[in-house]
Amino acid sequence: MSEVIPTPAYFNHLPLNQALLNSVAAAGFQHMTPVQALSLPTILQGNDVIVQAETGSGKTAAFALGILAKLELAQLLPQALVLCPTRELAEQVAEAIRGLAKTMANVKVLTLCGGVPVRSQIASLEHGAHILVGTPGRILDHLGQNRIDFTKLHTLVLDEADRMLEMGFQDDLSAIIAKTPTARQTLLFSATYPSGIQQLSQGVSKNANHIEVASTQTQVNITQHFYDVSDTSENYAVEQLLLTQQPSNCIVFCNTRAETQNIANQLKNKGFSALALHGDLEQKERDQTMVQFSNGSARILVATDVAARGLDIAELDLVISVNMAHDLDTHTHRIGRTGRAGAEGLAITLIAQQDDYKMRLLEDTLSAPIQLLPLPSAPSGNKPLAAEFVTLQLSGGKKDKLRPGDIVGALTRDKKLTMADIGKIKVQSNWAFVAVKVSHAKHALALLNGDRIKGKRFRTQAL
Repeated sequence: MSEVIPTPAYFNHLPLNQALLNSVAAAGFQHMTPVQALSLPTILQGNDVIVQAETGSGKTAAFALGILAKLELAQLLPQALVLCPTRELAEQVAEAIRGLAKTMANVKVLTLCGGVPVRSQIASLEHGAHILVGTPGRILDHLGQNRIDFTKLHTLVLDEADRMLEMGFQDDLSAIIAKTPTARQTLLFSATYPSGIQQLSQGVSKNANHIEVASTQTQVNITQHFYDVSDTSENYAVEQLLLTQQPSNCIVFCNTRAETQNIANQLKNKGFSALALHGDLEQKERDQTMVQFSNGSARILVATDVAARGLDIAELDLVISVNMAHDLDTHTHRIGRTGRAGAEGLAITLIAQQDDYKMRLLEDTLSAPIQLLPLPSAPSGNKPLAAEFVTLQLSGGKKDKLRPGDIVGALTRDKKLTMADIGKIKVQSNWAFVAVKVSHAKHALALLNGDRIKGKRFRTQAL
């Protein structure tokens, strides 16, 4: 394992071509993160690596640059396969790869995940792709129907491998790996390193370089509070804490899907701007929920741990855990969602009687004993905060050549909306989402439904 970080660690010290260096500069990367500095030299040499690094450490750029550096653009067959635990993470990874490939001509990245019609994926595969990013189940489905040709595959990436094992993908992973060429480069990334990962790593590579990157999360910026809810319902506790803290945004983590939906429903009934995210939702609902929370159209996300993987939220005011997580690694991942980028964060855990044993295990890892606090009563004048934005969904996306600039142009053409009234824009394959200030949502909806964009009409609805 390695923790020695080269200093200074600049991308132009690496054997990358000028096109990729230009992409790195355009992405705003000034120097390498520890995981990039430790893994990229080895990756670019063509060696296998097994990297233990936290989420948000910059690992996606590390394996993306490794893939793109040896891509043969003239060969339109899959040369790299990236496996992810969830569709949300797969789409995030694919978007990151596309961003770094912008200075290269016609790099085709195809996302293959469940929850979307297979017919369009079949058509895309027939047209060819350089890089495939997907979830194990859907990749295996396509392999079973002989729709994927791995004869030119040179790189296999297992991203968040620990989560894939937790979700029961062991057999699918083994079946997919068996279909890949033995003469390939294997890159395995995992936030934790349980025994299952050790077994998996031995199965995919016998001579991999093991790299462990120390956590870059500044834990001193995260304050942890633990509240005793032995005699209080979790619903009431979450409500009081939200009214007391008044966070701009917050994730409430639950251990079960049923509890997630129940708490979200209760919060909405009390006037909170809250949404639920869990595996029982249809994929379309999950996509809409993720977008609304990330663009500020909902202040509170009530989620299970697996469903929240792939959420790209740079700044999060508050994390609430409804009871202790199933294990200490998951607890660490939860609280690491707040206090990022040097900002201060608050992580609150609700402790019931059944949590005592897990709390004591956590206490053994801390520098001071855990103090159980009584639940605060919210000030009488505090009300649930309303969301600042509304999300509008357009019935067109990348396949219609729709770009963010087109949407901005349509919204500002009569000069009643300015850039300050428009929030985040996300364009997917078949859909596009734009956040608009609540005060201007009705006018924005009328603009988008009332005229053409790039010569086409796109049906738009408020979520």
